[in-house]
This record gives sequence, structure tokens and C-alpha cells, in this order.
Amino acid sequence: MTRLRVTPGYRRGRDRLYVSRRDGTAVAWYDKATGRVNLLTGAGRDDVLAALAPYLAGEVTVGPAPVPTPAELDRLSLHPDDDLAPNRPGEALHAVLDHEEPAPGRALPLLPEAWRRRDPRRAELAAQQILGAALDALEDAGWRVLHSIPLPGAARIDHLAIGPAGVLTVRTLAAGGRRVRVDDPLVTTGRGEPLPHLRRARRDAERASLALATAVRPVLALVEAHPRAALPAPPDVRILRETDVPALASLGGVLKPADIEALYATARNRHTWHRA
Repeated sequence: MTRLRVTPGYRRGRDRLYVSRRDGTAVAWYDKATGRVNLLTGAGRDDVLAALAPYLAGEVTVGPAPVPTPAELDRLSLHPDDDLAPNRPGEALHAVLDHEEPAPGRALPLLPEAWRRRDPRRAELAAQQILGAALDALEDAGWRVLHSIPLPGAARIDHLAIGPAGVLTVRTLAAGGRRVRVDDPLVTTGRGEPLPHLRRARRDAERASLALATAVRPVLALVEAHPRAALPAPPDVRILRETDVPALASLGGVLKPADIEALYATARNRHTWHRA
């Protein structure tokens, strides 16, 4: 039996572990929330459980996988190294911050606790997670969402949402309860330095439009902004708060379900973004 590999996944806010052959063919997945191992054809029960053994905790149930949806079939047919669907909100920040965590038994760096709490990367990661969870909730309304899409040159698109209302690139801004002032293309958070967030949001949409060969609208999402934040939106960039995201579920008239699934299948492939 060819040695199996286990890769983490993220689907609708739930963690999964996918088991596949070395050629990328998926043979099973483990849903951590339900404690169930779903078996596909191509590998035996014992081989799959042996591969998952280091990751299993407590009792698990094992059985055949439910009939997969077209989106799930796309997920299972794409090589794990090329699939962006498992990316968590703020995936790149996760990697950096997890690397900086001390190993078990090692002392934390001798840095003031207040300094650690003010680490802007942790605030940014928290904002990415809040906004990502709000976007993931749109999947029940026919949307498909990807997070932390890597682009050539080390840039990233925070979130990509594909749904009945079209394709959106969403740049996240962690406001942290501060007031936000918009003076296109600059955005000022609290007493901080004005930064060209609108220009960056437009650039994200341009690159996504080039990669996907379709119209893409830029969005700037303010997470935990002060209620009195001044948000005059330019005509080409949508500015919203995390509490405004659920309203996107009621919008439509741009893409049909088949178009959404086709674009999502293209967008989740890492190689798609090489031309962005």
C-alpha cells in the first residue's frame, strides 16, 4: 500500500484532516467536530486509521463517506498542495505566530506582557478570524469563500467571496474600537498614520480579476470600528463593518449557482494565481 499522507483542512468553520495518497488522490477525511472518519474508495480502513492515529483523540466512528456534492468532488480531486480551500483566515499570520510560540517547557521571552498584548499582528489575526467567520456563514446562502490567497511577490488577498452578488476581494482592517476616517485613497485608524488601504483593496481586485478572468469588486471590511467611524465610500470600493456581512446573503442577480461553482473551482487552485 502506498504510504498515505494527512493534510489539515478547513470547511465552513470546521477543522478536518484529509487522507490522501502521495499522488494527491483523497481516500478519506476525518471531521474533528463529529469524530467521524469518512472512507472513500482507494484505501483500506486499517491503512486510513493507521495514518490518522497520531491525530485521533477519544472514540471515533468510521464509515463510508456521504454522497459528495460537486464542490466536494472538486476538493477531493485537487492535489492537497495546490488546494487553497483549507486555508484558515489569516493563514500566513498563523504560520508566523505559531513559529514564535515557545516549545513546551521553554520559558516565554522576557518581554513586558503589555507589549505582547499590543502586538499588531495578533490584533490583525483576530480581525481576520472574525471577518472570516462572518463570510463563511454566507455559504448557506450559496456563497463560496477562500481565505489568505497567496499571490506572486509575497502579497496575499485576505478573503475572496464568490456568490450570487458577484466576486468580491475583501481586505480586512483591524480597527480595535478606534475611529476610522476615510479620505480616498487613505484610511486613518485612530491616531495612526494614514495608509492607502483603498488603493490596496483596488489592487487586490485587479489581480483577482486578471487571475479569474471575471469582474471583481473590492471591499474594505472594518472590524470592531468605533460606531462613529466616518465611512464615506468611494463609488468603486464597498466599505462595510463585520456586522454588515450577513446582509450580503440577500443580494443577487449577478452569478448563477453553476457560475459560482465554476469560479470557485478555479480560484481554489493555487496555480490560478500565478498569473495574478
